[in-house]
Order: sequence, then structure tokens, then C-alpha cells
Amino acid sequence: MQTTVRGIDLAKNVLQLHGVDDQGNVGVRKKLTRPQLLPFVAQLAPCRIGREACQGAHSWAREMRKWGHDVRLIRPPFVPPYRQSHKN
Repeated sequence: MQTTVRGIDLAKNVLQLHGVDDQGNVGVRKKLTRPQLLPFVAQLAPCRIGREACQGAHSWAREMRKWGHDVRLIRPPFVPPYRQSHKN
């Protein structure tokens, strides 16, 4: 399955990666630590990646754009509609 859109949930230690295809079917759900994220994203086919904008998000976005990904940063007030469950 070719995922076309991925979302990355920010956290201090473990990041959640979620990917869907053109029809909205879930293709990828993966937990990654910060050191694992960039090598994992580097081996993916170019796609759109959505992230919440924060202090380090711009640096991460620049690294991901080097591999051809279309990174979109979402302002924090606009993130809650994309959440499926409450965060702890």
C-alpha cells in the first residue's frame, strides 16, 4: 500500500507516525524514538507529512524536505480536530 499522507505526533521521547493512502485507509502506525525518526523518514517514498508547529519543528521539517517530502506545519490551535483520542 502506497501511503500518501503521514502525520507525526510530537513527544519528548516517543513519536507516533500515522500514514494513510488516497482512500483514507490506514497504512502505517509506528512508534519511533527521536534518533529513529530521521533514518526511517529518509527511506520512505516522498509524501506529504503533517506536523504540529513548535520550537524544533522547523529544523525537523528542513531535514525531511532534503529527501523530497512535502512537510506542512500546523499551528497548535488547529491541531485538535485531527486528534482521534485524548493525550496524556
